[in-house]
Amino acid sequence: MTEIDRSWIGTTAQAFRVDVERGAIRKFADAIGDDNLLYRDDAFARRHGYDGIVAPPTFPTCFRASQDPPWIATLDRRRIVAGEMGFHYHRPIVAGMRFECRLQLVGIDDKEGARGAMSLLRQVMSGHLVGDDGLAHECVFTVRRTTVYRSAQQVTSRSLA
Repeated sequence: MTEIDRSWIGTTAQAFRVDVERGAIRKFADAIGDDNLLYRDDAFARRHGYDGIVAPPTFPTCFRASQDPPWIATLDRRRIVAGEMGFHYHRPIVAGMRFECRLQLVGIDDKEGARGAMSLLRQVMSGHLVGDDGLAHECVFTVRRTTVYRSAQQVTSRSLA
C-alpha cells in the first residue's frame, strides 16, 4: 500500500497540552473496571507515597490533540484501526500534573494479512511535565503505538455498520 504520504516519517505533530484531573482518572478507572484505591482515594494514594491519586497505566490512551496529526488527517477514518500499544514510565502520572505531549511518526510498514494489504503506522507519543514556568521539562512517559490502515477492499458495508 502506498496511499500514505511517507514524507511525514520522522516528523512531529504540533504539541498539545493535557491537564490530568482527578475526575478523569476516576472515570477512566471506572471504564476499565479497576477499583484500585490508588486511582480513587487521595488519602490512600498519599499514604502509599504518591502526591495524589495515580492514573492507571494505560491512561495516556485518552490524551488527544484537538486535531489529527497531518499523516492521519487525510486518511479514510473507516479504514483506521487501533493496533498495539506499549507504555514506558519514568514516574507515575498523578492528578494535578500538566503535560505537553508530542506525537511523532517513526515509521510505516506495509504488510499483507489474511484479509489483504495494510499499512502499520508506528508512532511515539511522549509526555513532558509542564513546570510552573509554563515550559515543558522532564519526560514522564512514552507511548509507542501502532495504527493500522486497512486496504480499501477490507472496508465493506458490513464493517461500516
